[in-house]
Amino acid sequence: MHRRSGGRPPEKHSSSGPYAPPVPARELAVTSADGSRLHVEVHGPEDAPAVVLSHGWSCSTAFWAAQVRDLAADHRVIAYDQRGHGRSPAAVAHSTDALADDLEAVLEATLAPGEKVVIAGHSMGGMTVLAAAGRARFREHAVAVLLCSTGSSRLVDESLVVPLRAGRMRTRLTRKILGTRAPLGPVTPVARRILKYGTMGPGSAPHMVEACARIVHACPAAVRYAWSRVLDSLDLDGGVRELAVPTAVLVGTADRMTPPVHARALVAALPNCIGITELPGLGHMTPVEAPELVSAKIRELAATYVRFSQGDQVKEGA
Repeated sequence: MHRRSGGRPPEKHSSSGPYAPPVPARELAVTSADGSRLHVEVHGPEDAPAVVLSHGWSCSTAFWAAQVRDLAADHRVIAYDQRGHGRSPAAVAHSTDALADDLEAVLEATLAPGEKVVIAGHSMGGMTVLAAAGRARFREHAVAVLLCSTGSSRLVDESLVVPLRAGRMRTRLTRKILGTRAPLGPVTPVARRILKYGTMGPGSAPHMVEACARIVHACPAAVRYAWSRVLDSLDLDGGVRELAVPTAVLVGTADRMTPPVHARALVAALPNCIGITELPGLGHMTPVEAPELVSAKIRELAATYVRFSQGDQVKEGA
């Protein structure tokens, strides 16, 4: 086997520690509406309450490693790679409709008819939930939602990645930075510092930064750019109003990518918001920066809504 000059190819995720992805109980390839193929992993007991995890821009299923490891002890955890990310091949279509199609395809392939599930979405994964909120299959299965570090519109205008006052100059520079076509290159000390500044809180531990850097740097530049164009023009405010299931919102107060103004707008517009959690000093990568807390939120939603729903189904079938 030939190695590239410069040594080993870069790791796509942590290989040890709390952010090393656990081995799934099974894997499957799911076909979306336009023929795109999606890599899906299922962890935990098959007869346990179900949870679906939808990751964000430039990430992969590895982003949820800590939640998968925690929840899979007593939940069926379904995680999938967004199209073009992780082990899902690149696709021709990049749109919020495609994100919704993909989530519906995953739900159909992994859940029994009428089976209820909690869906947790981080960043673009939360936007996926908003895009799918009015879809029939989403409404059939989703019984509660956790939206982590996400927003529904004005992402570039509200971003705090560029340390300038709001206005045309900040928006223009932000658009250039987030929409760059350039490869990110190897994970170096400088790269870690840049990623930490843009996406994580100042107190993030080095192993957290390392885990996020490996995942983000593994995303192909062309895929990252294609989805940056979608996020630039994002308008899912209508999807917020359609998300009728109980929905919890979570955000870090030091989030520069989707700052708390987005979370507060979601809370104001959601038909059935059950609370907001603002995490002092944390950045955009909340499932990595506060793994136990995010896992606990998902577990609480599953205990409250999935188990309750299953009880109702048993009564109806009695």
